[in-house]
Amino acid sequence: MKLGWMFLGLVFPVMAFANPSFVKVKGYDLEYEIAGSGHDVVFLEAGGSAGMSDWNPVFETISKHAKVIRYSRVGNGNSTAIKRHFTSRDYADLASTLLTELGIQQPVIFVAHSYGGSVARDFAAAYPEQIKALMMLDPSSEHDVDILRAIDLEKGNEEIAQIKLADMERGMSNQYLDFWSKRPLPDYPQIKDMPVTVITSVKKMENPPNLFFTDRGRKMWGELWQKWANAFPQGKSVLTEKSGHFVQIDEPELVVRELLLLMQKAEK
Repeated sequence: MKLGWMFLGLVFPVMAFANPSFVKVKGYDLEYEIAGSGHDVVFLEAGGSAGMSDWNPVFETISKHAKVIRYSRVGNGNSTAIKRHFTSRDYADLASTLLTELGIQQPVIFVAHSYGGSVARDFAAAYPEQIKALMMLDPSSEHDVDILRAIDLEKGNEEIAQIKLADMERGMSNQYLDFWSKRPLPDYPQIKDMPVTVITSVKKMENPPNLFFTDRGRKMWGELWQKWANAFPQGKSVLTEKSGHFVQIDEPELVVRELLLLMQKAEK
């Protein structure tokens, strides 16, 4: 997940999922599940520290329209536990190899949530031949910290310092400090022209815990991803005030509907 949601102390939803399989990828055991069939292959990338069960609300429905693959990144779910530092590019490399190991030869529709959005953007830039469309749900952004600083520089820097400490206490620094440290900011201009959809939560809070969740912060967050998505000739931005960070849990019907539209666009 992006930093703003991590320090809220949110509890990740715990859900059971059916009979995962395991495959060896670059020496790591990754759990995965494949369901459905069809012309398209949908590849699901979960958020930070999350396993593949985060996709439970939409996995079965998607499988009615396409072959769908979900997995847990190394260090998450029941995949191999790790202590070393991994970057979003490292995870993207593993995702590419995973698809090869699973015998997926056609380009996939890559769907990512939260920190998975950082992985997805690295994947799209590094492996254009393996992706034909991209969908991100409230994705992480290197510009999170810039929003806090733009609203109030001094207070923003204080909150950022607190967030970093909280993340490291939870053992999350490998993922979150990864995209905090990216300077200059990678806007991934090398991603090819393809259908892109970004669903962004701009849900307002009555008592925002920090600057990121103030009304101004929510507005800036939505505008950030609107601008990014609309830079693609086939890009689409969807803002929602009905969902929190877990869009696939709060509005699974929205995710499926937009995915089906993206799949249609990818075929044109």
